Amino acid sequence: MSRVGKQPIPVPGDVKVTVANGKVVVEGKKTKLDLDYHPNMQVKFDAAGKVITVTRPNDERQNRALHGLTRSLINNMVVGVSAGFEKKLKIEGLGYQARMDGKAIVLSVGFANQIKLDPPEGVTVAVLDKEGTQISVKGADKQKVGQFAAEIRASRKPEPYKGKGIRYENEVVRRKEGKSFASGG
Repeated sequence: MSRVGKQPIPVPGDVKVTVANGKVVVEGKKTKLDLDYHPNMQVKFDAAGKVITVTRPNDERQNRALHGLTRSLINNMVVGVSAGFEKKLKIEGLGYQARMDGKAIVLSVGFANQIKLDPPEGVTVAVLDKEGTQISVKGADKQKVGQFAAEIRASRKPEPYKGKGIRYENEVVRRKEGKSFASGG
């Protein structure tokens, strides 16, 4: 039995859940998310106990894999509409900074041109400090938040010699030693 899949998903009081026709709809105070789950999985919502359970028909390899995945996706939806997800990024490097242009974020990270990135629907971006070195990406959909944060980071990955670039808040970048010159000669 899947350790993740067999755990019930607790639903907070302010979250509304509907399960019908192979689709789970989770609605919170701010947003609404839905998921079309695999037909082999059975998803049941117990309104009295405020719990969602996911079960599988048998122990075939595919069903075992889908069991934990379906449970995790539904749990992420419940957490997303109630609390939301946030990724924080940090910019390091002389003259490297970010600024907001409407809803889009504009990055000045050592290239001749600035990079302008528009967040997907349901994701908000903010520059947290006046120097423009702290970025926050928030949203209800965990996948969209993570993907957009990864796109921001990919615009200038941290380099291993001086550590310049965009990194996640608590990411550790392995540093390399520069060239060492032989003495004497």
